[in-house]
Amino acid sequence: MTEITLVRHGQANTGAQDEASYDRLSELGHRQAAWLGEHLETVAPYDRIISGAMRRQIETAQGLNRRALPHDTDARLNELDYFGLAESLKNSHGVPIPTCATEFAAHVPQVLDAWRNDGIHPDVESYDAFHDRIFAALRSAAGTGERCLLVTSTGVISTLTAIALGLETAAKVKMFLAVAHTSVHKFELRGDDLYLTQFGATPHLDVPDRIHAKTHA
Repeated sequence: MTEITLVRHGQANTGAQDEASYDRLSELGHRQAAWLGEHLETVAPYDRIISGAMRRQIETAQGLNRRALPHDTDARLNELDYFGLAESLKNSHGVPIPTCATEFAAHVPQVLDAWRNDGIHPDVESYDAFHDRIFAALRSAAGTGERCLLVTSTGVISTLTAIALGLETAAKVKMFLAVAHTSVHKFELRGDDLYLTQFGATPHLDVPDRIHAKTHA
């Protein structure tokens, strides 16, 4: 049995219309990461941080790494290609790309349903390929024999949660939208089986003067 902790990156450039514009932390995102780093100094120490290779994931890992732990990057922890999926859905089904949070919440289930049912252009990473790479990243972290903190994104976390709990697509969408920035999630690998032991903890934000800083999009 191996416990693995996953953290979502801090708030990125909300409102961006493409991956390159989105992929950097906002000022609040940097603060969220720093606050989480302060909290982590009060719990059992980790041995290593592993982040995805995206800028927002790396910046979050750097911001919370107050103990100067070894920090590796693993592109298998990168987010699903949401903008690529959205563009494919627009081209194939005429579904417009969202421009606000309300539209985004309605758009996510359409994208994930088409993706899960192979209704996306073959040039975009398939759901099965995404599933296999994030599981491989978890197994690699478990195989280090160290206590690892993984910094990743909501698509990775919600997919692993759905797998661990046996959730269907509709419920997975709810998990996708419920993963707060810099929230903490714990899983256990028992052989080939995945178990969820903690979802969505934000102890570093659950204080009166930081409630406003708990963000999702």
